[in-house]
Parts: sequence; C-alpha cells; structure tokens
Amino acid sequence: MVSTAALGDATTQLVSGLSPEECVRVQHALDYAAVAYGERACTSGQNAFEFSLGVAGTLAYLRSDVETRIAGLLFELAMFEPQLLETLERLFGAEVASLVRGVQQLIRLRDLTVGQQAVGRGKNAAQQAVAQVETLRKMLLAMATDMRVVLIRLASCVTTLRWFADQKRFDDLTRDYGREVMDLYAPLANRLGIWQLKWELEDLAFRFLEPETYKRIARMLEEKRMAREGFVASSIERLERELQAAGIKAEVSGRPKHIYSIYNKMRGKDLDFSSLYDVRAFRVIVADEKTCYTVLGLVHNIWTPIPAEFDDYIARPKPNGYRSLHTVVTAEDGRPLEVQVRTQEMHNFAEYGVAAHWRYKEEGGSNFKSQKYDEKIAWLRQLLAWKSDVTDVVAAEEDQKEWVEKLKATTLDDRIFVLTPQARVLELPVGATPIDFAYHLHSEVGHRCRGAKIDGVMVPLNTPLKNGQTCEIITAKGPAGSQGPSRDWLSPGYTVSSRTRSKIRAWFHALELAETLAQGRTLVEKSLQREGKTAVNLEALAHKLGFAKVDDLFVAVGKEKFSLRHVEAALHETVEAPPPDDAAVVNKSRASSVEQGAKSGVLVVGTEGLMTMLAKCCKPAPPDPIVGFVTRGKGVSIHRLSCKNFAEMRSKAPERVIQTDWGKGVIETVYPVDIFILAVDRQGLLRDVSDAFLREKINVTGVNTQSTKGQARMVFTAEIGSTAQLQKALAAITEVAGVQEARRQ
Repeated sequence: MVSTAALGDATTQLVSGLSPEECVRVQHALDYAAVAYGERACTSGQNAFEFSLGVAGTLAYLRSDVETRIAGLLFELAMFEPQLLETLERLFGAEVASLVRGVQQLIRLRDLTVGQQAVGRGKNAAQQAVAQVETLRKMLLAMATDMRVVLIRLASCVTTLRWFADQKRFDDLTRDYGREVMDLYAPLANRLGIWQLKWELEDLAFRFLEPETYKRIARMLEEKRMAREGFVASSIERLERELQAAGIKAEVSGRPKHIYSIYNKMRGKDLDFSSLYDVRAFRVIVADEKTCYTVLGLVHNIWTPIPAEFDDYIARPKPNGYRSLHTVVTAEDGRPLEVQVRTQEMHNFAEYGVAAHWRYKEEGGSNFKSQKYDEKIAWLRQLLAWKSDVTDVVAAEEDQKEWVEKLKATTLDDRIFVLTPQARVLELPVGATPIDFAYHLHSEVGHRCRGAKIDGVMVPLNTPLKNGQTCEIITAKGPAGSQGPSRDWLSPGYTVSSRTRSKIRAWFHALELAETLAQGRTLVEKSLQREGKTAVNLEALAHKLGFAKVDDLFVAVGKEKFSLRHVEAALHETVEAPPPDDAAVVNKSRASSVEQGAKSGVLVVGTEGLMTMLAKCCKPAPPDPIVGFVTRGKGVSIHRLSCKNFAEMRSKAPERVIQTDWGKGVIETVYPVDIFILAVDRQGLLRDVSDAFLREKINVTGVNTQSTKGQARMVFTAEIGSTAQLQKALAAITEVAGVQEARRQ
C-alpha cells in the first residue's frame, strides 16, 4: 500500500500547474481511487493504486489537462469492474468517462492482438510481421477518437516498465512486454513527438530485450562519467562566458544519455563508444529563433565544426514537427562534442510533443473543441497514415517532398481496422461490410461466405463494420468452388470496396465462361459423332480452324460466333470460318482459278509434261519468285522461294528441288492468296472490307475471323490475277475505317 508521505508527494505532483478548482477535482479522484482500489493488483503484479498514481504522475509531468490526469487515475478501476463507467461519469463527468472507455478499448485491443508481431510464415514472414505491426499502430490511433487516450496508454506502459525495472524482473512476461512496447508504443510516442516518453520507453524495453548489451553500455557510460561530466561542465562554463559577453540570455545544460540511442548508433554506424557524438553533449535554450543562429555562430567560433554533422531542423523541421539546430564540433582534446540550440517553445515540443498543446491555457481551462485542437488531430491522423517509420535521420530532399505530398493527400478518416477471431488486424475502407472483410481475407473465403458474426453476434451481411470489432465469417460447406457469391452482393449497400466487387464480377464471369465452354464442347462432340469422326485430334482441329487452343473453339461455338458447319468442313479438309458479327458472302472459286483446275502457267525448266500444283502453305502467284519440289505421287509442288515449309523440305531432301518459273500464263487465270487484316473490331467491319474487294473485282473464296479484346484478326482467301491487282486491293482495304494493317500472308 502507498505510504502517507508518498501519497502526499504524489498529490503535489498531480496538481502541479492546475487551477484551485481543478486541484479539488484531482483530490476528489485521489480519495475515491484510494478506497476503490484497496489491495487490488494489476496483471503485472504491481499494486493497482500505486500503478494509477504512477500513470497520473507521468501525465502531470507531460502537463496534460485535469480530465486526462483523473482518467489516468481511474481507468484501471474500470478494467476490474466495467460497470463502474456509469459511476465514474456521474462523479467525474462525461469527458473523464469517455477517456476511460477509450483506454479500455485500447487495452482490449492489446489483449486480442498480443503476439501478432510474429504473424506470417514462409520467406515473407518478416515483411508480413512488419506490415501487421504497422497496421496495429494505425489502429491504436484510429480507435482513439480522443488522442489523449493514446497519451494515457503510453503513460501506463512507462509506469509498468518502471515497476519491472525496480523489481529487477527478467522473465518471459517482461521480455514480451518489452517487445510489445518497442514494436508498438515507442514508435507511437515518436510519431506524436513525445520525446520524453519515447526515450524512456525505448531504454526500459531495451533493458528487458537485451539485458547484457544494456548493462555493457550503461557500464561504459558510468566508467567515464566523472571525466565526461567534468569536460561538459567546463565546456558549458566557457560557452556561458561567451554568451554573457555577447549579451545573450540562454539556459545551457547537459543532455541526458539514452542507452538505446547509443546502441542504435554504435550498431548502425559501426562506431566505437568513444566516437559517439552524443555521449558528450549539451543543449542551449534561447529566447527566439534569430538568437539560435547567433549562438550557433558563437559555438562554431569557439570550437571547430564538423560540416557533415550539421543539421538545421529549424529551416527544415522533421516530419513530426521537431525543430532545433544540431551541430557537432571538435573539442580541445580532438574528440567530438554535440551541441543543440533551440527556443523554449521548440524545447517544449521536443520534450512533450503533442502533449504540450494540451496543457492548461492561461486564458482559463482547456478547450478541446477549439479549432487549433481539431487541426492538431487532423495533422496527427495524416501523419500516422505515412507508411514507414519516422526516423531520427533527415530524409533526402526528394524524399521530404514525397512525404509532404503524401501527408497532404492521406488521412485515416476513410479507414477502419477490424480483427479476425485470431486477432489479425485488417485495414478496410469506412463503411466496409462483412463481405468486404471476407474478400480481404481471401477470394475463396469471400465466394463461400454465407453469414457473419460481429463480436460474437450474428448480423446481416450488409452491416457496416466499426473500428476494433471482431468479425468471424461463416462459410458454406462442400468442396471448393461448389459455392459462390450472390448477385445481390453487387447491389448498393452490400460492399464498398471496388476490389471486392471486381472479385465478385470475376467469379460470375468465370462461371458464365465455364457454362459456355461446356455447351460448346457438347455441340462440337455431337457434330463429330454425326460425322463419324470421334477419334479426331481436337487440338489439331482447333489449330486448323485458326484457334490457339481447343477451349477457344468450344467458347466460340458456345457463344454462336463460330458455325458448326465450318467444323464439319474442316473435317473434310476445307477450312473456312464466318465473321463474328456480319454475314459474309463467300463465293465459289471461278472456273479460271487454278483451284478449279485452270492452268497455273508454271514452267518446269528442262522438263515437259510434269504435273504441277501450287502449294497451299504459301499460295504463290505471279510474279513471285518460285521453286519446285518433287513430291511422291502428286507431281511438283510449287512454292514461293521465301516459303518456310519449302526451306525445311529442301534441307531434308535437296536432290528433289527443281527449278521453275512462270510462263506466259493463260489469260484470265487467277491465283488464291491469303490476305491478313488487323483492325479495331466494330459493327459492319466485315461488310466494309468485303465492299473493298468488290470494288476491285476480286473474288473472295474464304474468310476466317477472330475478335479478342476489341481487335479483329481477319484472313481472306482472295483470287487475284497479278500482284499489281493485289497491291491495289491492299491500298483500298487500308482506307477502311479501323483497319490498322493489311498485308499478304
């Protein structure tokens, strides 16, 4: 139990800086707490009343308002007896009760999420853990509608760590608590700019996480303490004489040594203890900003500055608002000495951060609904939305610009944080429903979602989620993929995330595609049965019809974009395909076409009477350079000289190559050629291209078209009499609206 003398000292500390009326309120809360706590102990083992005095004392040191101090005294009571909230509101006001309720939420969050720092498995476990801790930090502030709640939580962490240190406890509990503070609460204190709490949280947590390293650095500090303090004192005395001679009023004092900061610099910069700048350091506090630079000039005049170690945080403040001049100079003994110069206002912000803006104002009382407070809250929420930690090192100028831009554009007001039953925290947009939550977990969970519980209570799937709630998704039974979402989920009110809606639409699109594919497969297989060709290679058939794979053929048939009669024709080695949107007029070959037996006009050099045929792979036509290849039983196959098939055959059987040339030919003889056209797909495209052929009096005997992603790929088999006629036709086709390319294939 707290002694009478200790209680008297605590009372004096708790009421510092408060008005007489506020002192009475604090005394009332103290008297109530002393009786209500009794002999109760916190989960850490510390006496609950002693703990509450420590929390309230830290809040008083940070110059917080009276409501925050009273809430710090009483919130642990509400952890023992939640029903006391109504009593606290009646006795101490709605504002105090609201703060206590907020702290309850944050502690409940801590209980739910303990151990989540190690979330994730596999090679990306470390990245997942970092992301989860960052989300937890953001959730802490997002859940605190009043930022003083976070201040109380930080004060409670400091108080618990101090007690662990006093008890010299080193066990799993202290190590786990130290890890939680180092991961969550020390970075929050840093972001809020509450440096006093940040340093103490880091040092105490480090003491339990790395006890041997902590003791080693502390021992090194102690060993040189007398010599170091003597040197700093003489340096301060020298500077004070120079300041006095210059007529400058200033407060010069030594700086405290933070063990965790020393450890970080030794580790990060690979420095020896004796080379650290801030082991020997002092601070100068002056009246105004202009005097800061005057003092800086005096310091550089007395000692030799190290240019690379000068930082002007007044002209370029740190992202969390910190302002000061930092310089490192070389002292008489050749070792570095760090000096910080700042105004009293800058010092208050550096020491107490945002808490300095919540202190009692001279005009009477704290007005938490003032415009300045609202602006500060908005600033804090924007700052928190920055994804990476704010470090003690000034970022490069470009990084600073990027940070400022993101700071202006980002806010937490459009985000909420919801927990899974396993205490994983998910960040969602405001208004998100259990459906959004389910799809954020995994697409398969979303597809099979059939119900949801919020904090253990069944709710409709369109219920908006709130900060800090725990959501459990109830999924459908059965094999994966057998269940799916409802089309109602695309209606307003069921989801707010565009990511969720796109996943739902993708599911229905995949379902429709599967149905179309199955229908097309059935139709093709029935056609094969009618033709007695059930043993045909489907992949080869699809390739023959111009499809990359057989599923594409099934889909085209299922969507009625490809007629089964062309499948049947392909089975009889005649390939032709209709357009997807227009009826094409495909004519029979003319009697004068070599396809119908007209003389090709090909002369085989040195031989007469040989049967010749134009190869279908390259469809040569005069005056293409040609060459012949003697086939087995089908005469001479005539290829274009550039034909890839011919090149392969020649490499295998060069002795069967025969020289050929075009003769005078026969009047009116026409030759089939393939013309490839690439165009933007549109209604009426095929009709317009066909009209171009018609105007050039070119007969079209086959058409194969495919349309994917808004582009039409068309292959026309046309009968031409000469390459001049072909070039003229290609020019006419190029003029058709939407055509991007037209060439002989």
